[in-house]
Amino acid sequence: MSAVSPDTHPASIDSPSMRHAGRELLSLALMDARNHTLHLLSHFEQALAGGTPQPPAPGLESPPWLAGHIGWLAEYWIGRNPQRARGPACGADGVRLASIEPMADRWFNPALNPPASRWHLDLPGYESIRAFLLETLESTLELLDKTPDDDAALHFFRAALFHEDMRCEQFVVLAQALGVPMQLALPVGLAPREPVRVPAGRWMLGSQPGGFVFDVEKWAHEVDVPEFEIDAQPVNWAQYVEFVDDGGYDRPECWLPQGWAWLEREADREGRRGPRYVEQIGSASGAVMQTHFGKAARMSGSQSVMHVSWWEADAWARWAGRRLPTEVEWEMAAHTAARRGFRWGDVREWTATTLRPWPGFTPDAWTLHTDFQAQPHFASARVQRGASFAARSRMKHPKFRAFAPAERDDGFVGFRTCGA
Repeated sequence: MSAVSPDTHPASIDSPSMRHAGRELLSLALMDARNHTLHLLSHFEQALAGGTPQPPAPGLESPPWLAGHIGWLAEYWIGRNPQRARGPACGADGVRLASIEPMADRWFNPALNPPASRWHLDLPGYESIRAFLLETLESTLELLDKTPDDDAALHFFRAALFHEDMRCEQFVVLAQALGVPMQLALPVGLAPREPVRVPAGRWMLGSQPGGFVFDVEKWAHEVDVPEFEIDAQPVNWAQYVEFVDDGGYDRPECWLPQGWAWLEREADREGRRGPRYVEQIGSASGAVMQTHFGKAARMSGSQSVMHVSWWEADAWARWAGRRLPTEVEWEMAAHTAARRGFRWGDVREWTATTLRPWPGFTPDAWTLHTDFQAQPHFASARVQRGASFAARSRMKHPKFRAFAPAERDDGFVGFRTCGA
């Protein structure tokens, strides 16, 4: 077991260095995360007082189920897990103690409830779910107070924290899909900057052992990277409008065959001619209007494009005579080009990379109870890098590796490009 090094202790509970947090700050961060969950849940309780609607799109969770699952996962891997001190070496099938809620497994264990069924479960009311969240947090904090300050012993406490943060971002994505009002400001526009040139070199792609590491980031390995030019910031609405005005949604030569087939299906279903939630786009309309949390918002030309699929990002890059960056190019630029204007953190960003395991990859058992297990998506999903404005700051780590099917467009996801 490796000890938590004093020089890696974060200065803030909302810092990316919370991956190395010791017991004291981790306790504060877990309380902060649970308060954020309860705050977000209250928006759905108020907006959906008349009942929970049908899922607006595949892959989106029921708000009550999502909240209950947050508490369930933490309790399952901490409060109910006698082997929690083993950390990553702890298997998924060990003996579990009883839950404080006798129905918790039946309600919130994803293995017992396929995604399509979660919107139709006979779940308890919001008040009961809040009580479950508070009771499981209290149990987690009591156990954390008696836990040694080493990486193995703290592993599941850190996992619970970052799992909750990822689920809270899902809450915001769900609010967007359902039109639930949220007082969450969109990122401001960025002044245009010239692309950044990054010299050739060898880059250590992925995360090193120590602290908390998501399994899909395992493990760091050297990659030869030729010189490349990359946009200093994500593609903005003014740039995207040029693509739309030039007939980009009507020109199959701009699209990969699978992307064009996806677009035709979307066009037949809803007349798609722009990113999701866009009501107006193009110079003829005079503005880009995109619905955000139930209200139409006028988007500045300098704001980052969001709610695009990978197919749309790739088509724009082809139209512009450029290409999407590989994930190693994105990571290398994020680490080495910040002082030269490389800016990220407003939107997650599509990359050209197809999700594959890295040398030494082993799945973390706790991810089997989440939507974040990577194995089912290897060789099909596309890698996303960066972080959106809807994420907590401690999630905004340049090594963070997300992924999604190419057609997903409900998240706050944009893209940047590289020179061809």
